[in-house]
Amino acid sequence: MAHPSDRFHTHTQRTVVAAPVDLVLERVTSMDGINDELMPYLKMRLPRHHRGKTIADMEIGQPLGKVPLLFGGFLPLDYDDLTLAELTPGRGFREASSMASMTVWRHARTLTALSPTSTEVVDELDFRPRLPLRPLAPLLALFVANLFRHRHRKLLAHFAD
Repeated sequence: MAHPSDRFHTHTQRTVVAAPVDLVLERVTSMDGINDELMPYLKMRLPRHHRGKTIADMEIGQPLGKVPLLFGGFLPLDYDDLTLAELTPGRGFREASSMASMTVWRHARTLTALSPTSTEVVDELDFRPRLPLRPLAPLLALFVANLFRHRHRKLLAHFAD
């Protein structure tokens, strides 16, 4: 029987944003938007050959390379060996990656227009810590849940302005 720390962990976060789906999609697929959601805790920095691009510009199924995750925006904490697995125009994306801390990291972000001025944002995460970190899996799961709650608060605040 597998040890409980060997299992995959999941988290789902839902938010309704007071903005049209096209504006929300533009924001959540840009590195400026992604980093605004992550800060002040984390910042992602794309490899040089991808800087200035949005998720919509990435090639599906091709690894982007190691994307550093910087604690506080400057201190290397982890990396994401990022691959965009799927892009649904006007609806969202799915990434399937590994990280220094995770053997598997899957993140899907789906947008649904609820009205011309309202969009539901749903993040679904599925991850498995690497073997040395598996005893810390409950803490990592709590960190991921809190980080995505924070991201959704930041997204709400951006469109409330």
